[in-house]
Amino acid sequence: MNVLFIGDIMGEPGRRVILKHLSKVIQEHQIDLVIGNGENAAGGFGITQEVAEDLFDLGLSVITLGNHAWDKREALEYLQKEQRVIRPANYPDGVPGKGTCVVETIHGERLGILQLMGRVFMPMVDCPFRVAERELAQLTTQTHCILVDMHAETTSEKMAMGYFLDGKVSAVLGTHTHVQTADEQILPQGTGYLTDVGMTGPVQSVIGMKPNLVIQKFLTQLPKRFEVATGPSVLSAAVLNLNYSTGKTTHITRLRVFE
Repeated sequence: MNVLFIGDIMGEPGRRVILKHLSKVIQEHQIDLVIGNGENAAGGFGITQEVAEDLFDLGLSVITLGNHAWDKREALEYLQKEQRVIRPANYPDGVPGKGTCVVETIHGERLGILQLMGRVFMPMVDCPFRVAERELAQLTTQTHCILVDMHAETTSEKMAMGYFLDGKVSAVLGTHTHVQTADEQILPQGTGYLTDVGMTGPVQSVIGMKPNLVIQKFLTQLPKRFEVATGPSVLSAAVLNLNYSTGKTTHITRLRVFE
């Protein structure tokens, strides 16, 4: 099973580069399933039904979110009915939506997706490590191929989760910081790992936003409304080759495809 995971999709520029290049990437790498982090897909903040359906039409099978999951009010209702859009599983009980889902390829192979959110420099949520154990107890009854989106700020928390789940899931891929790391690897027990998949969005930006606005915020420390940058974009992603029999990653590749 070949899985493509697309890093944080930033507004219209991110969706545009997916439109231009996703079909070619799928063909070149013989991709069976496409997953993407879409928490910034609607104007840089949150997700809407219209944007999510646009991404599904482009070829995504599952959309993960993160700390910006609720930036668009309609997400509160949308996540209750759309099972293919998931938010971090370690939000408290009673929060709309789910933190896991299972999808199938056209060949009938099943992949489970679990999203977690870190707690260091992030909103206070339940322990991602304990929640991972709880959710995996259920997911592993449905499939032994499981991908984890670890949406977190610090590299240490992401790496700790990688080793914590090594041998228990197929892969742990980091999102949120929007800068692709160069540490793709297969951990000792067969779990694929990458600290951050990177951002899919405008290249000439500060993690997707117009640089001048971000600079003014740093210079003055005054509130500033950020806007998604324009210009050429990059598609940042990871390709995972999974052994469906064992659930292990046999190969992991970083991708950066420029407009």
